[in-house]
Amino acid sequence: MTTTAPLTAPFVLDDALLARIEDRADASDRAGTFFTEDFEELRDAGYYRSPLPVEFGGSGLSLAELAAAHRRIAYRSTATALASGMHLFWVGAAADRYRAGDESVRWLLEAVRDGAIIAAGHSESGNDLGLGGSTTDAEPDGAGGYRFTGHKHFTSLSPVWTLLGVHGRDTEDSAVIVHGFVERADPGVTVQDNWDTFALRATRSDDTLLDRAHSPADRIIAVAGPGRPGSDYLASVAAWALVLTSNVYLAIGQRALDLAVAASGGRSSAKLGGEPRLNDPFIQSVLADAVIELDGIEAHVDAAARKWSDDPVGSAAWARRLQAAKVHATTGAKKVVDLVLPIVGGRSLHRGSVIERLYRDVAAGVFHNPTPDTVRRTLGSPELLSRDTFDR
Repeated sequence: MTTTAPLTAPFVLDDALLARIEDRADASDRAGTFFTEDFEELRDAGYYRSPLPVEFGGSGLSLAELAAAHRRIAYRSTATALASGMHLFWVGAAADRYRAGDESVRWLLEAVRDGAIIAAGHSESGNDLGLGGSTTDAEPDGAGGYRFTGHKHFTSLSPVWTLLGVHGRDTEDSAVIVHGFVERADPGVTVQDNWDTFALRATRSDDTLLDRAHSPADRIIAVAGPGRPGSDYLASVAAWALVLTSNVYLAIGQRALDLAVAASGGRSSAKLGGEPRLNDPFIQSVLADAVIELDGIEAHVDAAARKWSDDPVGSAAWARRLQAAKVHATTGAKKVVDLVLPIVGGRSLHRGSVIERLYRDVAAGVFHNPTPDTVRRTLGSPELLSRDTFDR
């Protein structure tokens, strides 16, 4: 499969494409195969270039604009949207920094313009510090670059990615975490064919083994540690990643609610003398709780996307807002699915029903970094609870 396609007109997400994505979702999920046709159609439509500035062949979409499109895709196929987001957050963040005058990301924008697909290599066994820690070694090459050795899990887009964003601990200074990119073609990179899960099956998030995989100096995006300045690029990556992921889970919750409304409106109730089950006050109460939850999530994640798009600058308040939005969306969507499952009825138990797939997929929300326990540890810290860090 090639990941290169000619530059196209500005990205347009039409209803026919969305319908095809929806039609294919069940087959990919059942087989656990990558969403190849979705990927190729979205690529050819310009989706994977859509955040690029126009001069790089993109559509210049802001985070708020992309999030709206991402939610529409996720409503049809969770896996397609979630995995695609693992590429898009690198691209959108690079576009933010380029517009701010940072020329160091130009190479990345040019690579995406020419067809590169980027994945994230951050999840590791034994590392519960997220990007603040690593079990991967980052060995200096003596020329400003590093060679990474480690085992990365949950590498979405495994069949198609060409660049992998990775992080590791500097072997010469254990307090330093190094962030860079390695190429799939590097002889030190091995993609394992081992993704066989009950949720998000079509993401094909296979493991990636690194054996001194090289990231040259110009591909090192941050060297973080005590006394070192923060990375504006990584802050922007976090913003795009958290907002896009949050929108995926909001879409799961909305799809589940819509299925419940359709099911209860289309079946009669003996208890109500043949009236639609939707007229049952108990069912209305449950659906109302789901609506309240989803409206709160939507307001939260949309406000975060708009505010970041208007002023893409990291701060303590932003760290709080973005992390809170992600936990709100992932846990709230699961709450909604749990609420409406009995309303959809016993058909929910059947393999191949949409609600059954949503029930499995929404369970994965707790595994995306930062995890709920990490967010609570951060947001509940005395430093971030200080009134000085709030901007409201």
